[in-house]
Amino acid sequence: MSSPLPVTVRRVLDPADPALPAFGRVQDETYYDPDTLMPPQMFPRLVSGPRNRVLVAEDEAGQVLGGTVFHLMAGAGFTSFTGVARQAQGRGVGWALHAAKLKEVRAAGLAGIFADSVYAGRQDGADREAEAKAGSSATARRAALHAWGLRTVDIPYWQPVGGEGGGPLTDLDLLYQPLDGSDTVPLDLVTQTLQAYWNGWLGQKRAVQEAQALADRADAQSLRLLPATETSSYWREREGIETEER
Repeated sequence: MSSPLPVTVRRVLDPADPALPAFGRVQDETYYDPDTLMPPQMFPRLVSGPRNRVLVAEDEAGQVLGGTVFHLMAGAGFTSFTGVARQAQGRGVGWALHAAKLKEVRAAGLAGIFADSVYAGRQDGADREAEAKAGSSATARRAALHAWGLRTVDIPYWQPVGGEGGGPLTDLDLLYQPLDGSDTVPLDLVTQTLQAYWNGWLGQKRAVQEAQALADRADAQSLRLLPATETSSYWREREGIETEER
């Protein structure tokens, strides 16, 4: 990693703050499939909500180098997105954003923070090509998340897609960072947090259904936390069976 950049991380509170569209441009320019993310047009509304957080990292001239969007639920947080401008990548900006996020999570008295992230082994060719064009890599992203302290939750996870006829995104894993350093996470915390997170874009009824389906797929009430560079045992076993069949 190159020498760290001097950055200031701050929470955006003003819906008219010019840092919001600047962060939106970072999001669109650095993620290979921005259509799957929260639209930047929603950022002004987010900063007005009591449980939503938008943090930006700025250099000494006030230029936005990156940002993160996350949500504080009843028991844990959930990260929607963290991104760093290409010219600032590898310079400690992501670390600074994550450290500021954890400070907010601790201040709220929560147990930790969740995220979900693509696993390179389940990406199709088109997505890998799009990653390369965006100057990113699912493998490198998971390595960074592991270095920050996140771990893969050992559960069969896929992200529901809202809308009529929408199917799940199955190239993702659920990640979690406990603030107490534990190597497990309670299933109840997983399902309660995800139900609250999904409720905003799936609606209450569908969110309850999806959370219950996730609980039904679990094989224990306390779930192991694996290295963030790995996928869950469900996907490892499934992919192994498929490989043998081919």
